[in-house]
Amino acid sequence: MLYNLISPFSDSFIAFNLFRYLTFRSGAACMTALVISLAFGPCFIRWLKSIQTKGQPIRPDGPQRHLVEKKGTPTMGGMLILGSLTISTLLWANLRNGYVWITLLLTLSYGAIGFLDDYIKLAKADFHGLSARGKLILQGALGLIAGIAFMLLTRAPLSTGFAIPVFKDVLIPLGYAFPLMAMTVMVGFSNAVNLTDGLDGLAIMPTIIACSVFALIAYLVGNRVFADYLQLNFVPGVGELAVFCAALIGAGLGFLWFNAPPAAVFMGDTGALALGGALGATAVATKHEVVLGIVGGLFVIETVSVIIQVFWFKRTGHRVFLMAPLHHHFEKKGWAEATIVIRFWIVAVILALIGLGTLKIR
Repeated sequence: MLYNLISPFSDSFIAFNLFRYLTFRSGAACMTALVISLAFGPCFIRWLKSIQTKGQPIRPDGPQRHLVEKKGTPTMGGMLILGSLTISTLLWANLRNGYVWITLLLTLSYGAIGFLDDYIKLAKADFHGLSARGKLILQGALGLIAGIAFMLLTRAPLSTGFAIPVFKDVLIPLGYAFPLMAMTVMVGFSNAVNLTDGLDGLAIMPTIIACSVFALIAYLVGNRVFADYLQLNFVPGVGELAVFCAALIGAGLGFLWFNAPPAAVFMGDTGALALGGALGATAVATKHEVVLGIVGGLFVIETVSVIIQVFWFKRTGHRVFLMAPLHHHFEKKGWAEATIVIRFWIVAVILALIGLGTLKIR
């Protein structure tokens, strides 16, 4: 909004010229979201506690210490993230940019699905919320709409192309199957982040790390000079997603202040489904879907651990892991929660660096 209001006067007032720069607006978006999160976090958490007398329902089959240590902790903290993200994005992004609107609306829509899931859990006082099938149908429908919107917004041949990192000239034409691929990425990562969100601070920091990488990717891909130099697929207009990603980083850091062990609030499905959807949508828009699988590899590993566990148990009646997702396996082995969280963060940083390496290797 500020960009649209102030940039026309940049020739008259030199200071207003700053609003033309993505780097300035991205930094401002990050700081704005961070300040909003930190300022409103305490009163927001008090409000959640006042309406959630028993807090988030805890899985009875999970690690037993959760029943004691995490009892009474309020959920739906994702609303704090989404509120800060939305306000900051609307303030600092170019509101005439279609990529911003598609990504923001997809994020908020997935957040609404998560909110419904959290509400059902709280209403029933049970950790079972919205049915898995119902959740996937809603996510799939919204993801398909977003995929079609991205296809219509992006120029050909990128509009229906699937880029492969490292190989500069490889662009697989998917045709009308592109929205299905985009939907799979968005739905898959939405649920992957949700599966990872099981310990204090575990999901939010890897999300911040992945967003940092994709803020850079969006900036580079949306800039003709940098895209040509690095031999990336140039996507006009997608650079504006750097502002969105920066706002998400700030909102995430503000939330982490309250979610750090011991957590004062959980993000719940409201936050987890939205954050994963945001990452997926940004990856689709920037044509870096495969790179998201590397940068967000921690989420992929957690999801694969669940798939392996379910498949092997149904086939043999035995478990591969003591408990899935993978972070619960290490809890069962006796690792301290802080040890698991910090080591998983380290893995996330390593994978992010590997993902960044694909930008240069051609």
